[in-house]
Order: sequence, then C-alpha cells, then structure tokens
Amino acid sequence: MEQLLERYKSHMQKIAAYNHAMVIMSYDSETVMPKAGAPGRGMAMGILSGEMYSLITGEEMQGIMAEMAANIEKLDAATKREIELGLEEIEEISKIPKEEYIAFQVLVNDATMVWREAKNTNDYAKFEPYLKQIIDFVIKFANYMKPGVHPLDTWLDKHEKGMTMEVLDRYFADVKAKLVPLIHAIAERGRKIETDFLKQEFPIDAQRKLSEYLMEVLTIDRNRCAIGEVEHPFMSGLSSQDVRMTTHYYADNLLSSLFSVVHEGGHATYELGVDPTYDFTPLSGGVSTGIHESQSRFFENIIGRSEEFINLIYPKLAELFPEQLKDVSAHELYLAANESKPSLIRIEADELTYSLHIMVRYEAEKRIMSGTITTAELPALWNALYKEYLGVDVPDDAHGVLQDVHWSGGMFGYFPSYSVGSAYASQLYAAMMRDLDVPALVKAGDIRPIVNWLGERIHRFGMFKKPSELLEQACGAPFDPTYYTDYLIRKYSEVFGL
Repeated sequence: MEQLLERYKSHMQKIAAYNHAMVIMSYDSETVMPKAGAPGRGMAMGILSGEMYSLITGEEMQGIMAEMAANIEKLDAATKREIELGLEEIEEISKIPKEEYIAFQVLVNDATMVWREAKNTNDYAKFEPYLKQIIDFVIKFANYMKPGVHPLDTWLDKHEKGMTMEVLDRYFADVKAKLVPLIHAIAERGRKIETDFLKQEFPIDAQRKLSEYLMEVLTIDRNRCAIGEVEHPFMSGLSSQDVRMTTHYYADNLLSSLFSVVHEGGHATYELGVDPTYDFTPLSGGVSTGIHESQSRFFENIIGRSEEFINLIYPKLAELFPEQLKDVSAHELYLAANESKPSLIRIEADELTYSLHIMVRYEAEKRIMSGTITTAELPALWNALYKEYLGVDVPDDAHGVLQDVHWSGGMFGYFPSYSVGSAYASQLYAAMMRDLDVPALVKAGDIRPIVNWLGERIHRFGMFKKPSELLEQACGAPFDPTYYTDYLIRKYSEVFGL
C-alpha cells in the first residue's frame, strides 16, 4: 500500500505540474503576453494538453487507480475522495479522442485572442466562425461523455454537481416572479439617486493604490496573491500559496474596478483558505463554480455594497480622490453603489437586476446547444432577450453578445453559477449572522472573523466535500433560494424607500 500510494502521488504531481504551467500560461496571455505571442502559446498549449491527456487516461494512471479502488477501504477519507474524483475524470476524458481534446485547447487559445480583438473593434463576424467551432466541440464532447443527455445539462453538472436545466428553470422562474415586480416598483417610484459625480475622471494610478488598500482590508496576504490588469477580470488559483487576481481600470468609472477587486478578492480568499495539504492534489481549489461565485458575490455585494463597508473605505477614497469626492458624502456614495436600473453590461449590473443578465445568457445557451438557433443568429437573439428582460436596446455587439470572455474559452454552463452563487451567498450570510454581528465587524474594519467563519465552513475543505454537502453543513439546511429574494427585497425596499 505504501508503494502504491507513492506511485499515485508521484503521478498526480506530474499532472499538477502540467496544469500549473498551463494556468500560468493562461494568466500570462491575458495580462502581459504580446499579441504576436498567441501562436506560440497555442502550440505550447496543444503539446501540454496532449501530455496531460496521456497522463490522465494512460495505462499507468488507469492501473494505479484500479489498484487504489480495489483497496479503497484501506485509504484515508481525503484519498478516497481523490480517487472518486479521479475515476470520474478518467471516465469522462477518456471518451474524448486525444486529437480532438488537443485541437480544442488550441482553438480556445486562438478564439480568446480573436474575441478580444472583435470586442475592441465591434466585429462579431470576425469571432463568429471561432464560436461556431467551439460550440460544435462542446456539444460533441458532451455527447461523448454522457450520450443521450442534453449537452447543456452535462456542462451544468460539470460546473455545479447536480445542476440541470429543470432545476434552473424553476429557480429562475421563482427569481423572476419575485424580483421583477420590485424592479418595476422602483422604476415607478421614480426616486433619483445622484450618480453624476461618478462620471468624473478618477486617475488610474490612484485606482491602483485603491486596489492595494482594498486587498489589505479584505485581509488578502500579498505574499501569496498578485494582481494584474486585463480586458475582463478573473482570478486564477494555482495553490493556497499562489493566487492571481486581475482587474480592469476605467478612468471614468471608479466603481467598476473597486467592485471587481472586491469580487475577485472573494475568489482569492477562497483559494488562499484551502487546506495547504491539498495543494497539487485533486482536492486543491474551490469545489464548484457556484460555491466559488458565492464567495465572490458575498464579498462584492453583501459586504462590499453595504453602508458599513462604504463608510469604512470612504476616508481612503476621499484621500485618493479629494477633488472628485469633495462634495460627496459616504451615504451618497453608498446610494450610488446601490443604484438599481436596467443596464447593458453584466459586470456593471446592480444586485437586483443582475440575475436578469444571467437569464439572457442561460436562454441563449439553451437555444444554441439545442440547435434551435445558429451562431449567426445569436446577436439578434441576445438583443431581443435584453429588450424583453431588461427593457434596454443593445447599441452594438461590443456591448452585447461580445461583452463576456466565457464563450471564447468554451465555458458553456458557467453563467448560471453567478446567480446561484449569489443565492448561496445570501443563505450563508443568514447563517453567519447567527454567529457574528457582521455589520458591526465591517463597521469596525474587522473583516478577519468573517473570513475565518467562511474559512472554517467552506474554504478549508477545497474539493473534499461535495457542493450541496458543504452548503448544507455550513447553513444547517439545504439550499433555499428564498434567502436570496428576501435579502434583495429587504435591501432595495430600504434603499428606495418602498
């Protein structure tokens, strides 16, 4: 058994090393790689992904895993969970032909570069052929892995175990039924929140200093976490000792980077809090996209958009932007940070209307993966759904179907996790409030107990527990989206005096 475990760990470290290199290359491509470097990166990613495929599906790995499974009762709980996850991965990936697996990695490398250019030049026609190929691959891979299952259900389950279109259809119907009347009531109320002061120029260098300050407030260890600048903010976790955040600065939009840093900081806090003994094993990192998004949305919205947090950071904001905020109070900034009105851009959307943005993407994915529309028809569908759900006209594809990076990376089935993650966050907040006076802690600038609470119940487990198990143990009850809608109704009724 000792020799078997040594062979297993050695093999898993090789897989982790290849994955480590590929994640760094992806981070590099988004942050500092020159445009002309894309072909070289694509070549390298193709070779590395082929090596990864062989390591995961090869005879040596299958032999080790078979022996481990045969001796499962002799293993500790963590290794048992690793074997469970490993066998699942082998079964799925081995069904995909190696040459197609490699070709897909090269394709998404090229597609991401093309997407960036297409967005910047408002040229969907340039990106559309790549998107069509990606969707063909994604559907084909889903059919390889789970024949007879709707492709979107397969990818939803990959991102959030147990998630299906049936579950999401019920969830979104409930969210829509409860929140749309409130959105309409706010529009009819006609209360104007002053936001003109946000349209001034906020120097980028000062915004960078603000990012450093925010990471300090969130208790993020800068020895283990870097921050870069990108077109579309994201976070990459390599281990509990190496986490990479990103943001995007706009001189005329202070809140964009402020909340993207707090959002990605939530992701980073999760990765930094995983038990270090899980580093470079299958248990490293967050357990699902929904649980991961619950952490980012918790910090961005429940903490970051609270009046206590705005009051906490206001002195620093006034120090960095004295002219821009000289006639603006902390309360006025809080109201501006929670203005609610239909908008075009998902990552700039307020909490209340945010899930409608997700519903647009979810409906588009259902139709494109069911074959009822083509990629050429996607912009028209997108624009029609934005008009139907949010009542806004989409001026161009750069502000429409091209606004998100996800599809260029083949990440279909990911978007619903943002909304479900927000709902998880609300339920976690209710459970946390039974143990901690969260508003008082935030007011005092003492975020550590909040991070520790999440660390003890969510972060430290990595992928050791399943998402539903983790949430239920943390909250004392299964997932209940009522916490989400109740939280939003309570908050926005207060903000708008309803």
